Amino acid sequence: MLQFLKSLIFGAGKPPQPCLPVGERVYAVGDIHGKLDLFEVLIEAIERDDAASTQANTTVILLGDLVDRGADSAGVVRRARKWQNERDVRILCGNHEEMFLMSFSDRKVLPHFLRHGGKQTLASYGLDKALFVDPKLEEVQAEMERMVPREDRAFMESFEDMICIGDYVFVHAGVDPATGLADQSPEHLRWIREPFLSHAEAFEKVVVHGHSIAEEPQDLGNRIGIDTGAYMSGRLTALVLEGSERRYIETEVGEGGKIAARHRG
Repeated sequence: MLQFLKSLIFGAGKPPQPCLPVGERVYAVGDIHGKLDLFEVLIEAIERDDAASTQANTTVILLGDLVDRGADSAGVVRRARKWQNERDVRILCGNHEEMFLMSFSDRKVLPHFLRHGGKQTLASYGLDKALFVDPKLEEVQAEMERMVPREDRAFMESFEDMICIGDYVFVHAGVDPATGLADQSPEHLRWIREPFLSHAEAFEKVVVHGHSIAEEPQDLGNRIGIDTGAYMSGRLTALVLEGSERRYIETEVGEGGKIAARHRG
């Protein structure tokens, strides 16, 4: 129906490019995974870019998976909360936030959390790494309750599942192609790979997502994936959207460990 209405407005020729409403700008940031150093430099680059651009209603969207794998998940959570207090920053719940939060009470989830980067997250909160050598789950949970600030948990509990702005929908992992956007389940939004990744037809909106790592941002028309594997590649990517324009800001670890930002179309 949406495409039919657009064809009536714009004619039967080439369909209009997806766009944001006039006066809106979005910076969407891919999976950070505990890489506070890359995140800090990217924040600075985004702030400079926004200040140098035309005045707009700017929204920053973090696509989820702030935690796990990298060395400083606790620092990333604190920095994201601080940034949210300074400007309009909206944050999606990733599958790693889901596992983290569930692990406080569910001993079936806790081993999966620890196996997939949770050990690094808990170490960043000050838990003794000796706990993880032969972990007794009740002891780990007790230390989690003691060491992880309640405000950090409440902050992660506030994360969203889906954000729609203009012709774009922002999610962590993707969407179920067989289900309308209004009826997507949190499980698909946080965990899906297939059949989403190989779906070639248009979705209701262009899907901007993380979760599935690629060496470069993937702009396939119907979806844009921007998880460039920060914790292993040393590169964190942000997609900038304004009108029908799409461009990127990336921070990357270079020679001598120096982190620099670069802009590209």
